[in-house]
Parts: sequence; structure tokens; C-alpha cells
Amino acid sequence: MIFAVFDTNVLIASLLSKHSDTATVQVVNAITTNKIIPLYNYEILAEYDEVLHRDKFRFSEERIKQALSVIQAFGVNVGTPTPTGEVLPDEDDLVFYEVVMEKRSDDAYLITGNVKHFPHRTFIVTPAEMMQILSLAENKNPEQSST
Repeated sequence: MIFAVFDTNVLIASLLSKHSDTATVQVVNAITTNKIIPLYNYEILAEYDEVLHRDKFRFSEERIKQALSVIQAFGVNVGTPTPTGEVLPDEDDLVFYEVVMEKRSDDAYLITGNVKHFPHRTFIVTPAEMMQILSLAENKNPEQSST
């Protein structure tokens, strides 16, 4: 299993996708198969909730509650992260970066569709890159891929 923070854009793309084989859908689905353990805190959950409720997405209340409950049920709340002093182009993204930094000792990743919004780091990956990482991890530990 891999710890990861999901940027809001990955969650949105997954919910909007009409195809189950897209990388965004696959990484989000990896939560319920215990391949990815989402990291969050209440600030991240509040952002998810606010963005998912935007009129332009037209997600049902049931779908929003389900998405948030999956994150909480399968994830780890890291609480208030230690400030990193990092300056990002969009300061609203800072919480995602700081939460992943709280679990870097566990090789946590930040999965985003906007890598340019974050510093260039090997642990900040796109959904497609995360799928490659998962595939490599399963090939190293084939007994874990059946769980």
C-alpha cells in the first residue's frame, strides 16, 4: 500500500470521467482496494466538499457524500501539518503539500493533475505516474496485488 494525498483536481476528474480505465479513475479506485491510503486533514476535506458542490459539476449530494466518506473511511487524518515555508503559485495548494510532507518518512506521494503548481519533487506525481508506481510495487510484491 502507498500513502498519497489526492489533489482536488484528481478527485474531480475521476468523478467526471465516463471511462473506468482512465488513470484518474484508477487511482481513486485504488483507495477501496487498499492499494492507496489517502492522506487528508479537515482543511483538505473542506476544500473537497466546497469544490464538489460547485454548480458547474452538478454532482448529486449522495455522490459527494460517498466520495468524502471513502476518503475518510480508508484514509488517514494527519491533523495539522507542520508549516514547510514552501511558497506555491496558488497558496490554496499549500495544505496538500504540507500534508504529504507529514508522511514523507512513509514515502507518501501527492497525486495531482497540475504538477506545475507544486515544486519539482519525485513524490509529486500525475495519476498516470502513480499507476506506474503501483504497478511496479505490485510486481515487486505479487502477493499484495491479490488483496
